[in-house]
Amino acid sequence: MQKLTNKEEEIMHILWKLEKAFVKEIQAEILEDQPHYNTLSTIVRNLEEKGYVAHKAFGNTHQYYPNVSIEDYRKGFMSTAIDNYFNSSYKSMVSFFAKEEKISADELREILAMIEKTQEVN
Repeated sequence: MQKLTNKEEEIMHILWKLEKAFVKEIQAEILEDQPHYNTLSTIVRNLEEKGYVAHKAFGNTHQYYPNVSIEDYRKGFMSTAIDNYFNSSYKSMVSFFAKEEKISADELREILAMIEKTQEVN
């Protein structure tokens, strides 16, 4: 899976939300730093070349839809982030968030309970 630019990722979030959209509909969802229609069209076509988006043709216009689910993207994104920033260690990642006070002890206990429950099923 190729890395996305910030703008490409923003557009993917819009497409995941809308499920299918024409460029004008995508443009209407962008609230800040709205790109020109032609620029946005180019970005969407780049997403298509990367395999993230597909389209259905309606004459000269295209309706775009996600070709990659948000879950699949999230898995790839998180794996890359954990590999690059935490030496492939989930323990280091959780420790980082605990030190930064982004996760509480109660939340960690909930996560542990979820892990234990999943392991019981398997």
